[in-house]
Amino acid sequence: MPELPEVETIVRDIAPRLEGRHIQFAEVYSPLVLRNNKGSLSEALAGRKIVTVGRHGKHVLLHLDRGVLVIHLGMTGKLLFNTEPTRHTRAIFSLDDSTLVYDDIRMFGSLEWSAALPERIDRLGPEPFSITDTEFAAALRKHRTSIKALILNQKLIRGVGNIYTDEALWRAQIHPKTSASRIRKERALRLLNAITSVLNEAIEHRGSSVSDYVDAEGRKGGFQLRHNVYGREGKPCPRCETPIRRIVVAQRGTHYCPKCQRA
Repeated sequence: MPELPEVETIVRDIAPRLEGRHIQFAEVYSPLVLRNNKGSLSEALAGRKIVTVGRHGKHVLLHLDRGVLVIHLGMTGKLLFNTEPTRHTRAIFSLDDSTLVYDDIRMFGSLEWSAALPERIDRLGPEPFSITDTEFAAALRKHRTSIKALILNQKLIRGVGNIYTDEALWRAQIHPKTSASRIRKERALRLLNAITSVLNEAIEHRGSSVSDYVDAEGRKGGFQLRHNVYGREGKPCPRCETPIRRIVVAQRGTHYCPKCQRA
């Protein structure tokens, strides 16, 4: 699933090409990707001006002159400029001089127009870059769940998923099953710094392509070449050379070093 770095990369790619343009019309080929707009998305978007393009966690936001279009890429969603439709094309947005194509093989993503940002999205936690050390440490103390599960919960901080949780926990040398409430302020600060540093580095390298992710031009990211633990089961830890292990935490495959990240 595209996480914060991948979505940020896409937003930075499409914003200069969309802002100030008008959506001439939108064609939706599969109603399964529509959320709360069954049969009405095309009508809601026709003629609308795209004022700004932004990101909220893992969501792409197109702020229009009337309302906002929320795009969630799910597991396999892609936003591509000026490509030919395929059997996986779920919607096409025709602009005055180009087209933006939404492809989604598994259709776990969604498109949604609303008059304002939907409440369920507005209620998500803060951006990892905006939460303070004190706020982050205090939030951890309130939860006895595993730190891996808590970070994946978008109500703590938004945008961080499986890949970057594993990578950040490795950098902070924290076992993924550690109870969040046991992490004191110094370790919490180290973890928050690890989260923000890995996210910034992943953005710099245009995200991680470990499955279907490509940017708006169809190019793969490069940060997967810099993963320390994610997807490296059995390979040596870059820090201590102990073989990386894979377990399941919060129903997600989880990679860690058993020596550097002791329980």
